[in-house]
Amino acid sequence: MNQSLTKQQIQAWRMSIYFIFALPGLSMATWVSRTPEIRHTLGATTAELGWIIFGMSVGAIIGLTCASHLIAKKGARFSMVTGVAISAIGLLTVSLGVSVLTQSSLVFLGLGIFGFGNGICNVAMNVEGTAVEGATQKSLLTGFHAAFSVGTLVGAIIGSAAIKSSIPVPVHLPGIAFLTVAVMGSLSKYVPIGTGKEDRSQPNAVPMGFKERMAIWKEPRTLLISLIVLGMAFAEGSANDWLPILMVDGYDVSPATGSFAFGLFVGAMTIGRMVGGRVLDRWGRVFVLRVSSLLAIAGLLIVIFGGNVPIAMIGIVMWGLGAAFGFPVGLSAAGDDPRGVAVRVSAVASAGYFAFLVGPPFLGFLGEKIGLLHALFVVLVTVTIAGMLAHAAKPPGRDDLMRKQDSLCEK
Repeated sequence: MNQSLTKQQIQAWRMSIYFIFALPGLSMATWVSRTPEIRHTLGATTAELGWIIFGMSVGAIIGLTCASHLIAKKGARFSMVTGVAISAIGLLTVSLGVSVLTQSSLVFLGLGIFGFGNGICNVAMNVEGTAVEGATQKSLLTGFHAAFSVGTLVGAIIGSAAIKSSIPVPVHLPGIAFLTVAVMGSLSKYVPIGTGKEDRSQPNAVPMGFKERMAIWKEPRTLLISLIVLGMAFAEGSANDWLPILMVDGYDVSPATGSFAFGLFVGAMTIGRMVGGRVLDRWGRVFVLRVSSLLAIAGLLIVIFGGNVPIAMIGIVMWGLGAAFGFPVGLSAAGDDPRGVAVRVSAVASAGYFAFLVGPPFLGFLGEKIGLLHALFVVLVTVTIAGMLAHAAKPPGRDDLMRKQDSLCEK
């Protein structure tokens, strides 16, 4: 399908995916930037907020599970549009729960809807990202994920400005919800319809059977890459959900400073991803993953033991740089084998988003007992494991791919 596109169409497709990647980051940062206020409005403890955030995790897991089937039936474009629309409904529901009814259960439901939509969209846009890489024969996923980080950074800046300007949550959240839907509607026309969709109309097409799909999920290399992504996504997701509150509670700063710290993290991660393609071309995946895990470990230790805000800010920058590469590099590695690439990307992305969304609520429960700063030791462990498994991301040789494809066909 992509082979019939003109050079101009491929370029428009590529540019639209950059902006589409920014939309979930923008909406996620919108929620995160207002968490201190929302916690105060609801009168929730840290543990109770962890349970509320768990609603987003539940919704996202369901969305991630459904995404690959929806993509196979309707294509990635339809799935992205649907996911953004659902996540916008989720933000509107959260806003209603905070303002009109002030109900924690309604915020929980809204986050569940929000997570469900984001789960679908995130898998679909990563499938689109690997397809664009195949069409252009360029390494682009780190750049796409940089766009996600840019969207998060913009959301953090808007959130900080909204707090300083006393813009209420019921105005801020719906405004971003309508914006994301409008932008997705204008960009989706540049995305091909059938990416990731099983084509049974062609006489020579051999759609993957259920057993073959399940075999991909159990591949040793896919499992190891999933663990790498899981560990590094946990480092990213922990900051996304807890960094503003962590700074407020652990360093006694204002909510605006907490939002600024989150923006600093996202800015460092964005810079890392912007230069990621050149760094990877020069040093390779394995070396980059090992160095990035060491950076994240050092940054987390500084945040935990820094003792003052300026030192902690340095640690946050290192934490952001270290967390920049794990997710996009893992997804690039998942796309090495063209046979079953959509299923493999979905498997690895699901592992990453599982950590991204389930890990932070767990930190909330643990943080209630020992404090959020000390709860970061759990993140240190997962990042260390990810660094130790970095060798799994090494590109397989041609013979390895041929043997894998023969084995899958036999199954």
